[in-house]
Amino acid sequence: MLLSMRWLSDYVKIDEPIHDFCEKMTMSGSKVESYSTEGEEISKVVVGRVLSVVKHPNADSLVICQVEVGQEQPVQIVTGATNVVPGALVPVALDGSTLPHGVSIRRGKLRGEVSNGMLCSLSELGVSVHDFPYAIEDGIFLLQEDCEIGQDIRSAIGLNDTVVDFEITSNRPDCLSITGLAREASATFKASLMIPQPLVRSESGRVEDLLNVEVQNTDLCLRYIGRVVKNVKIGPSPRWMRERLRACGVRPINNIVDITNYVMLEYGQPMHAFDYSLVKGGKIVVRNAREGETITTLDGIERRLSPSMLVIADCERPTAVAGVMGGEYSGIMEDTQTIVFESACFDGGSVRLTAKALGMRTESSSRYEKGLDPNTCLPAIQRACELVELLGAGEVVGGMIDSNPAGRAAATLPFTPDWINRFLGIELSEKEMIEILQSIGFSVFEGRITVPTWRADIECGADVAEEIARFYGYNRIPTTSLRGSAQGSLTSEQKFTRRIHQTLLAQGLSEIITYTFISPKNYDKIELPQQSELRRSLVIQNPLGEDTSIMRTTALPSLLDIVARNYNNRNEAALLYEIGTEYTPTREGELPLEHQQITLGGYREGYDFFQLKGVIVTLLEKLNVVGYEFIQKTDHPTFHPGRCAELTVNGESCGIFGEIHPKVAENYGVGTRIYAASIRVEVLYRNHQPLKDCRPLPRFPASMRDLALICEENMPAAELEKAIRSSVGPVLERLRLFDVYQGAQIPSGKKSIAYSLSLRAGDHTLTDEEADAAVKRALKALDKIGVSLRA
Repeated sequence: MLLSMRWLSDYVKIDEPIHDFCEKMTMSGSKVESYSTEGEEISKVVVGRVLSVVKHPNADSLVICQVEVGQEQPVQIVTGATNVVPGALVPVALDGSTLPHGVSIRRGKLRGEVSNGMLCSLSELGVSVHDFPYAIEDGIFLLQEDCEIGQDIRSAIGLNDTVVDFEITSNRPDCLSITGLAREASATFKASLMIPQPLVRSESGRVEDLLNVEVQNTDLCLRYIGRVVKNVKIGPSPRWMRERLRACGVRPINNIVDITNYVMLEYGQPMHAFDYSLVKGGKIVVRNAREGETITTLDGIERRLSPSMLVIADCERPTAVAGVMGGEYSGIMEDTQTIVFESACFDGGSVRLTAKALGMRTESSSRYEKGLDPNTCLPAIQRACELVELLGAGEVVGGMIDSNPAGRAAATLPFTPDWINRFLGIELSEKEMIEILQSIGFSVFEGRITVPTWRADIECGADVAEEIARFYGYNRIPTTSLRGSAQGSLTSEQKFTRRIHQTLLAQGLSEIITYTFISPKNYDKIELPQQSELRRSLVIQNPLGEDTSIMRTTALPSLLDIVARNYNNRNEAALLYEIGTEYTPTREGELPLEHQQITLGGYREGYDFFQLKGVIVTLLEKLNVVGYEFIQKTDHPTFHPGRCAELTVNGESCGIFGEIHPKVAENYGVGTRIYAASIRVEVLYRNHQPLKDCRPLPRFPASMRDLALICEENMPAAELEKAIRSSVGPVLERLRLFDVYQGAQIPSGKKSIAYSLSLRAGDHTLTDEEADAAVKRALKALDKIGVSLRA
């Protein structure tokens, strides 16, 4: 928000250097981004009077001017302008002067004739025909201002205002106005605030005879006020209005349009003016757009509307997009005779969605979307009509049409001085608190605070305390020790996740973090079948590009992208892991299911399937996950069919691991074996034991037995171990595989597997009979699955 200090002085007198003003306003909560003075790059440019104009003797396109500039002698200036005439007042850049954009002027010769400076055009002074409508764009600026010879050009044309740029937070739309910032300045500097009530002195006729307003959607249109002005005289605005608009970054256009912009800046209330002759039937309807309806906005672009958008329409068609921009055929023209002023308050969320959908963000929409006060509509439209009378721009028709005139009710809160002092750690009297609150428009009566309706951000006692603190002075609040105590701890899930990180890092893996949105092409790279359920992904409505257009259903492509990058960067080894989110779509219109997944893997010389399995086993043991098994997996398209296994925990599928299929590795441009795993965190968490069972050291000796078994070549060792453990029972302390053999002494298609069994009872020494019985139970169970004792 740009603030003209000259404009501010109409409401509050601040006798402070600009640097101090900015610092104190920032300290009281109105953050200043920067400040500048108009025309500060211009120096030694004065008002001059042209005494004579003669043709240059050596150039047909140049003339020699003698110009009076307030010095003892006139100065000679050579120019190529064709509109310079004797007696004209012109801006003269003297020898040694500077102009905007770093231009400097020095005395010199043009075709043999001395030129002691330059006569300036509008653009050379940094202004335009919008600022001075009587001037011409191409040619010397012939002044029609009330000025003196030799006067500094900046003061002569009003190009010397100081402008302060404020950063206004979204919860303070009231400060997107000159009056709002004046209120803040008044409270900051304890200066009197003077905001006069707008007054329309002369009215004729009845607005009801000309205009009818119907608000069909009162949820999105909180208030709508319409007034009519007849016998309009379109023309330039006075200089003081053009100067203030220019200082606040708004281009002057004509008196009626400038009035609406002026009121928007002054009160923070956007306004719009319609050409009454273009309002068909003399009726304004505030309604939702109809399906397929279009409007051509003031910028000349045809825009398609949707039924969720609010429009201002007449009896036939939309004439404006509510809160965003008017229509091309409703604007003010040079021949406009009668106008309708609109001052309305629209729902901020609706305006933002509409502006975003149409790809337009205007001064009006940026204000509405922050939530304006409906009660500001009335003084704003009265001010517009007052300015019409002041500028002689037309005749105000009597009365107004006000839909929902009740506006917004003022909120009230309890006034608790003692609590505020304790909360802030200060000692401020009740009287001082009331003075601060009253300075910003609050009122206090019988222990209740009435909050002004423009402060919708004040909702509780802490908000009131903040208002008192910022005007009391944050720097005056004493430093105190924290009172009370705060205890925080990790949840069980957070502790579990932290243990995963610690275990994987301890095994030499490096953590990575990847984006959860990927390209659909990534599914092709990991060779997912077209009918795979994993290809059904959540599509992002406004993606940055095709490569980030869907939410991943598997994190494997993200891991493999990083592995490939390391390989292509010639890193000798890369063992990586990530605990990331995968997304499973649900029914249309509902949010997807999100679950955490451990994705790990990489490559290293000598690294193989069993080393990866060892990492997983170590992780399961550190997490105290019980009941896990590994099952051979041969049909997963991403993994090698002979070097892949599924991890199950208590019969529930938990993940998959193994060597990445050579075709997938080729798709990623990796010329070495890649090993990877994908494991569900939630399954691990459900099946882990928070505390490990501890047993005392054994008091009795163990009995050792060895079993050499013959089984089918393709039978997994885990199946044999499962049969032995289930049959031997609790006396089996440890089962260790110590030999696998295939050779001449073993039948073809068979293999020999040897196990060492450690048997021990907790309450006595096992006898030979008990140990032999346990072995017999094991052999009986093994015989049922086709495994026999090796002879």
